[in-house]
Amino acid sequence: MSQCHLLLGTNIGDKKHNLLQARELIIARIGKIIKPSAIYQTSAWGKEDQDDFLNQVLAIETEQSPEVLLGKCLDIEKDLGRVRFEHWGERLIDIDILYYGDQVITSQRLTVPHPEIQNRRFTLVPLVEIAPEYKHPKMNQTNKDLLGLCTDPLEVVKIE
Repeated sequence: MSQCHLLLGTNIGDKKHNLLQARELIIARIGKIIKPSAIYQTSAWGKEDQDDFLNQVLAIETEQSPEVLLGKCLDIEKDLGRVRFEHWGERLIDIDILYYGDQVITSQRLTVPHPEIQNRRFTLVPLVEIAPEYKHPKMNQTNKDLLGLCTDPLEVVKIE
């Protein structure tokens, strides 16, 4: 079993329901959720002229390899109705692999740790909630330290 951290994000439709459906499919298809963060609201990042996002980080245990995990995350997105229109655009659901244990993976399809963790407050705030002392395997800094260094100005508000 490997422990992984996933980031869920949504900004279309019934956002809380989208997160719930994604969590249910993750349990059914990928593995056990060990620890979920609270749900957080933040303004859109990268492409700002869209509705606010709800985000949540999940610590999970899985037997899936990183490549299979990626495929299952993409399948869940598709099955929930995600259509990719534009980079950083609106999305019904987005599932990003933040960490896969302490592995560093660089392939054509997958980069782990996620290359933007340290730049995104909407990722770091829920990550610090559930794994503050986890060390980024490439940067050798804890999530808590990365949040302290993050220059992203977007406010991240806990909603539940």
